[in-house]
Amino acid sequence: MKQITSRDNPLFKQLKKLATSSRERRKAGQTLLDGAHLLQSYRATGAVPELLILAEQGSHNGELTAPLTDVAVSSVVTMPDAMFAELSPVETPSGILALIPIAPFMPPLQPEFCLLVEDVQDPGNLGSILRSAAAAGVNVAYLSEGCADPWSPKVLRGGMGAHFALAIAEKVDLLQMLKVFTGISVATSLDATKSLYQLDLTGRVAMLVGNEGSGLSAALLSSASEQVRIPMYGNTESLNVAAATAICLFERVRQLSA
Repeated sequence: MKQITSRDNPLFKQLKKLATSSRERRKAGQTLLDGAHLLQSYRATGAVPELLILAEQGSHNGELTAPLTDVAVSSVVTMPDAMFAELSPVETPSGILALIPIAPFMPPLQPEFCLLVEDVQDPGNLGSILRSAAAAGVNVAYLSEGCADPWSPKVLRGGMGAHFALAIAEKVDLLQMLKVFTGISVATSLDATKSLYQLDLTGRVAMLVGNEGSGLSAALLSSASEQVRIPMYGNTESLNVAAATAICLFERVRQLSA
């Protein structure tokens, strides 16, 4: 193993840029995975990380060092725990990071089940949305330019491996996507009179998800072929965007498995 002990080390400087800057991640075409679970999800696709980074304490943890024994990685580095903590997106670092490439993606025009995400800016929400999408069998998640960086460490942690189970298309013109989509497109709205549970979702479906505060833009909402509401009891006006998305996605799962 190579050891890094100085913050002036060029590799450490580059890793810190990747940990903190979406611009740098796009420029380099790389990102960092945090924790053994994400690394295992990535490895399950047959891919190999470009680099493994271990905290000094983590280098003595058998669970964390298992990838070193059965995966031929090009390089492994260790560094002091304090330096490792500067790269980790969480307050209690896992002890292991993996450097991986961000693969470019050309989205298909007619996926069977897709999710259009407009301007969801909270990394935790976006990660949770992608996790639900993968679990519900979504083929492609199309993200508008105003969304959080899907390859940021916080979104990756929230996705819990979802990034490796579905395709993610970034900076998509969602209105243009809807113009060519031949299935039904479903948007939730507090003003809708039709319930989500009245729709037939067994065919080709695009689900639309909007910003945490303002919801879907007027243009995208009016372009959806179906506007529905999620029935709720009491005086609750709305749901968290990630929760609402999960409800909509899994209604299709329910219908297909009924």
